[in-house]
Amino acid sequence: MTTIDPTIDTATHADPHGSASHASTGSTAVATIGSWITTSDHKRLGRMLIGGGLIALLGIALVGALLGFERADSAALFDSGAIAQLFAINRVGLAYFVVLPIVLGLSVAVVPLQLGARSLAFPRLAAAGFWAWFAGMALVIVSIAANGGPSGGASRYVALFISSYGVMLAGLTAIAICLATTVLTTRAPGMNMRRIPLFSWSVLVSALGLVLVLPVAIGTVIYLYVSYRYNRTPFGGNAGLLGSGPGTTANWLGFSLTQPTTFLYALPAIGFFAEMLAVTSRKRLPKRGILMAGVALVGVAILGGVTQTQQTLPWTGSKLYLGDLFGDKLENLVSYAFFVGLPVLGAVIVLLLAPLAFVGTKPKLNVAFLFAFFGFSMVLVGMLGNLLAGVEELRLLGTVFEEGAFVYVCYGAVLSVMGGVVHWGPKLWGRKIDDKKVALFALLGVTATVLASLPYYIAGFADQPADSVGFDYSGPQNLWNILVGVGHGLMVLTVLGFVGLAMQSFRKGELAGDDPWDGQTLEWATSSPPPANNFSTMHTVASAEPLIDLKPAPSTSEENS
Repeated sequence: MTTIDPTIDTATHADPHGSASHASTGSTAVATIGSWITTSDHKRLGRMLIGGGLIALLGIALVGALLGFERADSAALFDSGAIAQLFAINRVGLAYFVVLPIVLGLSVAVVPLQLGARSLAFPRLAAAGFWAWFAGMALVIVSIAANGGPSGGASRYVALFISSYGVMLAGLTAIAICLATTVLTTRAPGMNMRRIPLFSWSVLVSALGLVLVLPVAIGTVIYLYVSYRYNRTPFGGNAGLLGSGPGTTANWLGFSLTQPTTFLYALPAIGFFAEMLAVTSRKRLPKRGILMAGVALVGVAILGGVTQTQQTLPWTGSKLYLGDLFGDKLENLVSYAFFVGLPVLGAVIVLLLAPLAFVGTKPKLNVAFLFAFFGFSMVLVGMLGNLLAGVEELRLLGTVFEEGAFVYVCYGAVLSVMGGVVHWGPKLWGRKIDDKKVALFALLGVTATVLASLPYYIAGFADQPADSVGFDYSGPQNLWNILVGVGHGLMVLTVLGFVGLAMQSFRKGELAGDDPWDGQTLEWATSSPPPANNFSTMHTVASAEPLIDLKPAPSTSEENS
């Protein structure tokens, strides 16, 4: 048995000046659409996931903007039933319509190339996973629009929401299985686990975590569906799905839509930042093994998912007395540090080691690094916020503080994927994105992320409740919510501008060449765009930076330039 299907797509793009030019335009268009629909080529599947996720982000960010303005306006724009549905689709959509698909999409497109593999492992399973995700997402949207989401009143559509939710998660799980198997089984000769590119390493850690966490969520969905269809008692009916609705305490799927589980979804953003350190420094990374360990520590976030628990620190005193050393306080502290603190420690390790990459060299910074740095920074701020949110004495639980951390993590991952498109897009399409123009969207995107998140950190300390539009507290509460609405609106503009520029550049932009960034990993050893089977020759790897081994050593003047 092989993990790579020998009958995967082998057709290259048709030459418009070849024999295909005699076919009618309509037939060519139908054939092109058909080839994309039936594809199992990882490069196409990755682009389809990224494209679908970014399009979904336009709608989800717009919903976030509407909720921000709704919270700021004393006159209600929506009725209470619609508000509950908007909160539900905003949370579910940002995690499963946007972040996971685009992160997995970038990984599907790039990881086989980085590993020197001919294809993604189980490509047909990945294709089935994409269509399961797409169909599940579409049906979730339909069910919520028909008043069938959490707290919805249409019983038939509530059942559709629950079942579609499970289909969507199953599709994402299938893609994660393909990615983990690819890294474990399809590496180039000589590429042991210590020589895996840092981005691919982060994808492996994330994918293994998803393979364990998402089936737990799917199992919960099955229980929810059976309970809803028959007696609706054990799980509190549809109001208990995501804890929506006034006075509802049940939140059976909430563990998969909050921190620290979301750290797994955004983990490749940390790997991409580490990858860009090597590219911009143009040398072998020092302490590479420690960097890999830092990325792996973030994967400890899996524990919050598989145990379906949200760790808190019920600290009721300011001092730890000797009598408490073996009591509840120390037990809670150790548990909290292990579940919540270790992922943050892993990200901090990556941040602290980053300056070492530039010691003794003049870095060659580019826009992709700017996206990577902004994305990683936003994810880290979200992780630090989650570390504070669980401290019960701060009274942040149940406030919008958690929503601010969630948006930081999710939008940070989005910025990183945009950076990945800037960096690896020339390999997939053969053309570059204009650096000066796309830099504006990096700045706009990080501004949007801060505005959509930071005000809720402040409002959380003022006790603004989560998932509610009715509240009152001292301070400029309208200002914080309006700023959040503006932040989500700016993210809509960021996505529109970035996608438009990318489409224009990849059609008519500057030709990239095979290695435009002086890269170190195997994807830059093949042509741009790659052939159907990725590589015309099989490369043997002797280090973690195989292209440095293949290239002639630079002269002293070149190193200092």
